[in-house]
Amino acid sequence: MNKEASDVIRVGSRKSELALIQTRYVIDSLKEIYPKKEFEIVTMNTKGDKILDKSLPKIGEKSLFTEELELALESGRVDFLVHSLKDLPTILPQGMVLGAILKREDPRDAVVMSKKYKDKTLSTLPKGSVIGTSSLRRSAQLARNMPHLTVQSIRGNLNTRLKKLDDEESPFAAIILAVAGLKRMGWNDRISQILEPEEALYAVGQGALGVECRESDWKILSLLEPLHDVDTALRCVCERSFLKTLGGGCSAPVAVSSTLTEKDLVITGAVWSLDGQTVIKDTAKSELYIPDDDAEPPKKCQYREPRLYTGVVPGNISSLSLLCAEQLGKNIAAKLIAKNALEVMFKARNEILNSE
Repeated sequence: MNKEASDVIRVGSRKSELALIQTRYVIDSLKEIYPKKEFEIVTMNTKGDKILDKSLPKIGEKSLFTEELELALESGRVDFLVHSLKDLPTILPQGMVLGAILKREDPRDAVVMSKKYKDKTLSTLPKGSVIGTSSLRRSAQLARNMPHLTVQSIRGNLNTRLKKLDDEESPFAAIILAVAGLKRMGWNDRISQILEPEEALYAVGQGALGVECRESDWKILSLLEPLHDVDTALRCVCERSFLKTLGGGCSAPVAVSSTLTEKDLVITGAVWSLDGQTVIKDTAKSELYIPDDDAEPPKKCQYREPRLYTGVVPGNISSLSLLCAEQLGKNIAAKLIAKNALEVMFKARNEILNSE
């Protein structure tokens, strides 16, 4: 007997190969917990997927890769969405929440060299070598740390960018991509060099998958709760709080790195000028409340909406810990703001808007 359509859980995803791999990973993780549940993937293109002849900051930073998906979620066409968390704005639409953040893949950046320079690193590439990236934070850090290199914008999904790199007429000596995306695509062998946080801070939420759903959909929220990873959620709430307080996005070079060791959460945040010559950077630490494994789970009240942390539901995570993580993000942003970070970001945005 066929399942009724209403029994099938519909999952929204972008159409790119990486997006579908990530969506299937979330579904497979849920099927391990709920083997009798049925899922259907609903794909769609977003504004960021359709407009490839402009840089991301030129298009506009808000909901570039999420707006169409969120409209489908709001209308009930889908029950939840799978995102690369770095693409998700820190302020979600009214009524939308992050029901789960899955265990983070490697958040660092990777260098993918062209065949011509397969034995090189960024520091040993010839002067003037062209590096492809669509990210302002990557280009600013390259300009500061590797001034002998030239940065050129490259757009498209992973397949498209690798094809551009491999073309015989390609101007690129290398491109910079997220380690997580390459690993999920099974392209570990294309990684020529991994950039440590000391060399290049990464994007807020990079390497993590976020699952967005309706705040009022208790059925889906309950379904997603087992996927919520404590370490990843605490780090990403802190990072998102930092970015939210700064008011940043892809229109200014902003980046982070974070670690959670036992009960200490540490975050480094930075803002650059477009040319990388000005950098405002600082580090902050906070001790978190981490309950023992045998502690009583947090109580939930079905008659009252839970507090959200940069759009993230507490789920099975201590609200005290999440509150500390969120506050730490605000604190590190305040440190940068006290050093004129907002002025640097404002200038960067103006330069982008006034450029050709």
